[in-house]
Amino acid sequence: MDKHTNEEAVKNDSKNHTSEIETLYHQQLAKSLYAGFGIRFWSFIIDLLIIFGLHSLVLKPIYQFTNIDEMKLWIDYFSIGHMLDALIFYIYFVLMTKFFKQTIGKMICNIRVERLDRQPLSWSDVLFREWIGRIISGVMFNLPYLVTLFTDKHRGIHDFFANTVVIKNKFEKIFYLKESNKL
Repeated sequence: MDKHTNEEAVKNDSKNHTSEIETLYHQQLAKSLYAGFGIRFWSFIIDLLIIFGLHSLVLKPIYQFTNIDEMKLWIDYFSIGHMLDALIFYIYFVLMTKFFKQTIGKMICNIRVERLDRQPLSWSDVLFREWIGRIISGVMFNLPYLVTLFTDKHRGIHDFFANTVVIKNKFEKIFYLKESNKL
């Protein structure tokens, strides 16, 4: 009987050890799958440079020849120039995310936006994430972006609004494994 009890104890220890290893493996895989603050920050900087380039190539010449950027509604903040700048900024993020799941900055950094439930991004997802979420973050001096440092799956406030995550492209197949894996 003593031998039998010993064998059961060894089997239970082995199962517990295997379970611990699987849990550690799963946690490390989950950490690797989602794009963290650093890579997302650099992709945003690249996007800002692209938007600045678009502004310089398209809007600056128009402003120079027409002085339309000086026209304003009520206050300077509501000038035609500010509104066109904001329009370019938000259209870039909304359209690139909707049609490609990534902006050019995200393409360069090899990351993209996905819904947590693995469904295609809808217009409401994209508008809440890229428009409403960015407005709220901008009003708060972009501090809500720091939330990605502390949240599970490195989700920002705008990701919570739209139920999205940013994943690394090289782990795409892992992300699309059965949802029961809870990655």
